[in-house]
Amino acid sequence: MSRPVQYNVTPIPADINNSLQVAPMPKGHSGEGFFATKLESVVGLARANSIWPLPFATSCCGIEFMATMGSHYDLARFGSERVGFSPRQCDLLMVMGTIAKKMGPVLKQVYLQMAEPRWVIAVGACASSGGIFDTYSVLQGIDQVIPVDVYVPGCPPRPEAIIDGVMRIQDLIHNEPLRRRNSDHYKALLESYGIQ
Repeated sequence: MSRPVQYNVTPIPADINNSLQVAPMPKGHSGEGFFATKLESVVGLARANSIWPLPFATSCCGIEFMATMGSHYDLARFGSERVGFSPRQCDLLMVMGTIAKKMGPVLKQVYLQMAEPRWVIAVGACASSGGIFDTYSVLQGIDQVIPVDVYVPGCPPRPEAIIDGVMRIQDLIHNEPLRRRNSDHYKALLESYGIQ
């Protein structure tokens, strides 16, 4: 004999008309039946809302990232739904956890396998500065091996901090000029890391 089960005793109707937010339209000129803007703004909007992160997790910050991707925090609502594990298909490298000096060349190789444009987030104290591991075997910040765009503080950082870091990357991507990667400043930055 089965009994009826009602999960929501007092169901609350969802108000999707007033609670959803749409990505802001780039600045431009609009009129009856047309909208004109810069190609740079449209490409920035598309890139910022379709980030494919590559998690490079070695310790406890990776667990916080798992919580960030879970249903409670849901990083997918920011356009980062597809977490990839192939560097050739991802454009955001998220380094989380302690990086040993022996792992430095591996991290650099993963970075080099990513296609341009690519961005990097150093999540947590270990990836940012070595954290509490001030020893001969631990890399004192991944910026000694690859360039970093955003640092997320914490040991380990809460999921809200990781989401804030992704939002800072989105701002950076949205406002980045299309020709930045061809600039002399960017080429000099990569050359300082031994990257052609």
